[in-house]
Amino acid sequence: MIQAIDHIGIAVADLDEALAAWSRLGLDRPVIEDVPEQGVRVAMLPVGGGKIELLAPLSPDSPVGRFLERRGPGLHHVALRVDDIEAALAEAEARGLELIDRQPRSGAGGARIAFVHPRSTGGTLVEFCQR
Repeated sequence: MIQAIDHIGIAVADLDEALAAWSRLGLDRPVIEDVPEQGVRVAMLPVGGGKIELLAPLSPDSPVGRFLERRGPGLHHVALRVDDIEAALAEAEARGLELIDRQPRSGAGGARIAFVHPRSTGGTLVEFCQR
């Protein structure tokens, strides 16, 4: 059911500043998109078969804005690519994982996404991502 790591999400306070830092690593072809449903501006940086996703809040009261307030910039989530997000959610719940989302929602790049609570995964927010 899980196909690959789709992307690693990193919360940043300033997207332009973060892009400048990542471009010094040679990751300088971002696809930038606002995702109002999630309250973020996203820059996807392709790396091999996956991506680094830089997440900047559109407002301080967005989920990423609150994350930055509590924890500061850094790792936000690990996204796992799945072929059937509804089946992945059902299987995760059957295995005793606590779901944040019982139904998929819209994510960056037209993906369907849903999150598993970090309490269920040893402290890491996990996203299922169906493209």
